[in-house]
Amino acid sequence: MTEPRLTDGELPALFRTADTASLRGQRVYIRATKIRLSLAVAAAVFAAVSVRLGDRWDLAALAVACAFIATLMVELWLLTRNPERDWYDGRAFAESIKTLSWRYSVGAAPFAFASPDTEAERQFIHEVQKLITEAPADSLVISNPVRVTEQMHALRRSDLALRRHAYLESRIQDQLNWYSSKAKFNSGRARGWRLALISIEGTGIIVALLKAGGVISFDLPGVLAALLGAGSAWFAVRQYEALARAYKFAANDLSTVYARLQSVEEEDAWAHESADAEEAISREHTMWRASRGAPHV
Repeated sequence: MTEPRLTDGELPALFRTADTASLRGQRVYIRATKIRLSLAVAAAVFAAVSVRLGDRWDLAALAVACAFIATLMVELWLLTRNPERDWYDGRAFAESIKTLSWRYSVGAAPFAFASPDTEAERQFIHEVQKLITEAPADSLVISNPVRVTEQMHALRRSDLALRRHAYLESRIQDQLNWYSSKAKFNSGRARGWRLALISIEGTGIIVALLKAGGVISFDLPGVLAALLGAGSAWFAVRQYEALARAYKFAANDLSTVYARLQSVEEEDAWAHESADAEEAISREHTMWRASRGAPHV
């Protein structure tokens, strides 16, 4: 007999809808941010040169104007489309669906086994409907009915030992691996970007002195200043250092949760401890949203 498990593909369709919307919003927002910053650097490069067309027109200056117009258009598009909101709201909704699904499937509070399955299922649907009601009206287009999947039913019908194993391996260990890998990734990116920014600053000092001494006439210091500003803005948007710290904290927290859950043998204790584990996972996501200035949902 195959051991019961629960993957992201076996969660309610609402999870995939929200997850897809969030990932799409993230991709669009990051791409638009890259375009904005690249245009700012391009404007600085064109501003540092002069390409005359006759006695009147400076093509480089026109290129600067075009870069600013393009930047303005991107800014206005971001203001009206707001993909950042889709990113945050979609992620909040997806993670809320995921935690409710795991709570129901393994018998965590408030879906403990003291209640009949039919009542627990009604409560699950009610909790999901509350999430839909509280979500911004235009943030998600929901086309699938709210339902408990067959795999969720199968896992809930399993005995405590099987549910505990599935939860520890497919939920806690999976999240622990994800947080650990993301912590390492963000730590490496933070160090790399710090070194890159320091290199730009050092180069800027040298070229500024060379320009002051008349060795170079091209406004390379201005270009480097724009590049430094763009790099600093990107570093702030990605928040590598803050994310590395948050993910390390979450990984350490979940390693403790994993050890504690292994020894739980009673249903009442399991309902309480597994619910606490879901709270620990939710805390990290709340911190992630707060670090980006997003309102709590």
